[in-house]
Amino acid sequence: MFGPLLAAAVLFAFAGTAGATHERSSPAQLVRVSVPSLAGVERLESLGLDLTEHVGNGLVDVVLHSPADAEGLRAAGFEWNVVIPDLELRERRNSQRNAEYAAATTLSPLPSGRDTYRTLADYEADIRRLVALSPRLARPTVLSRRSVEGREILGVEISDNVRSRTDGKPVLLVIGLHHAREWPSGELSIEFAFDLVKSFGASSLVTELLRRARVIVVPVLNVDGFAQSRKWGDLVSIVDDDGGKPGEPDNLGNLNKRKNCRLVDGQATPSGGCDVPSPDGYGVGVDLNRNYGWLWGGRGSSGVATETTYRGASAFSEPETQAIRELVSSRQVTMLISNHTYSNLVLRPPGLRSEGTTVDEPAMRAIGAQMAAENGYRSILGWQLYDTTGATEIWSYNATGGFGYTFEIGRREFRPQFVQVVDEYLGAGAYAGKGNREAFMIALEVAADARRHSVITGTAPPGATLRLSKTFDTPTASGKFREHLVSTLVVPSGGRFTWHVNPSTRPSVKAMGKIERYRLTCERPAGRVRESVQVAVDRGKAKRLRLEACARKLKG
Repeated sequence: MFGPLLAAAVLFAFAGTAGATHERSSPAQLVRVSVPSLAGVERLESLGLDLTEHVGNGLVDVVLHSPADAEGLRAAGFEWNVVIPDLELRERRNSQRNAEYAAATTLSPLPSGRDTYRTLADYEADIRRLVALSPRLARPTVLSRRSVEGREILGVEISDNVRSRTDGKPVLLVIGLHHAREWPSGELSIEFAFDLVKSFGASSLVTELLRRARVIVVPVLNVDGFAQSRKWGDLVSIVDDDGGKPGEPDNLGNLNKRKNCRLVDGQATPSGGCDVPSPDGYGVGVDLNRNYGWLWGGRGSSGVATETTYRGASAFSEPETQAIRELVSSRQVTMLISNHTYSNLVLRPPGLRSEGTTVDEPAMRAIGAQMAAENGYRSILGWQLYDTTGATEIWSYNATGGFGYTFEIGRREFRPQFVQVVDEYLGAGAYAGKGNREAFMIALEVAADARRHSVITGTAPPGATLRLSKTFDTPTASGKFREHLVSTLVVPSGGRFTWHVNPSTRPSVKAMGKIERYRLTCERPAGRVRESVQVAVDRGKAKRLRLEACARKLKG
């Protein structure tokens, strides 16, 4: 924990020159930088600027937070055009349009009827509302770790007979708001949860899929950072009577916050530590989407704490990423969608150009194209955007073999007017009636499709606990760390079980022509091993087991 003097020093360091009367010498801007070559992209990344995910056709969108950022870009020889000349003014105008839309709307076309961006408290209330709508179909999920500032991270699990421990269903995991400023990523995530709950029984497709699979939605992973961005978004939108500056301290940095609220590596953040008014608030914290394990510390992440892609002190150093790691490692997540903004992209592993393509490239490319056909996005390999290490779905795919994708939602900015969020979910123009709603449905179909993962079936004593585990090393850019996958299933009353699981052999191992095996134990009571077998099962295949030794010993 911080001592009083250290806490004060940390807060003072991040406050910088900011204060109640701070004014920027020039507005923060969104600019589009001309980068005609891969080498140019790499050089741009090396400047430590706030690069967005809008990259393509020799152009990269960059947020310039200060005159010093612009000078650094100029000194490096780059040319650019201004896309949004004043991000604070843009925020105020969007806020005004949002208020007008909400005033004119009783219920939006979204499944929840929502007509404006949620706060963190709204997300928590909506999760409770979903469970109240159908407790047999939805249950709240509290992730295993609290955030840096001590907040719970909440999600909702949805499936027919959701509390069953015997059905062995595969899981689709949908995550929003790794990055605090990317509000639509949370909105679309929770709208999908509302859609599933309200469509069960009314839609034959949704009903069938929720009988075959589970969906876990974590709409806000970066709870601390989002609370900051959302709070300061409201304050920045306040204008004086003459339409001038907001009456609160300028904190556009926290409005445009990307990272979590870690102030000092290895140290807890003091109460209110992330709330310092500062135009540099965007630089505070760890980029959660660079903190996952696979090749952590490599290209596309930064070792400098004030830069936007700062990867943290070590792989999974942050409680937020630890929570996702433990969730994925303990559930059979056969499909994962990590939602972000912006760029209208569907990204798939791998994250590094040097990795080429994965052993599952034909299937993953086809799935990406299916989803992109619904939302109108471009489906590409992760490294075709730019090199990235430590990202969510890249780790989860390499650790479990479960398919994973990043959606970059929206065309032009992190937080468009809310009516555009409605269009992104439901589709507009040529994609009306499709949109990300249908792209997410394809993801659920993939999660449920046994041809896309593996199945273990067999017989065992009713009520016994089956435990499937595997231990291995995951490489980082400079070493490796130990990884454990452990999931459980309770054998149904009839003694026959069907368990949808990920392949036993990880993609990188399969690429070398090798085979890995799970260890499956039969336990009763849970924790007391009666039988242990090694199981190898490939993607699209099934393995049948008869755990006879477990049954015989139970009789004795």
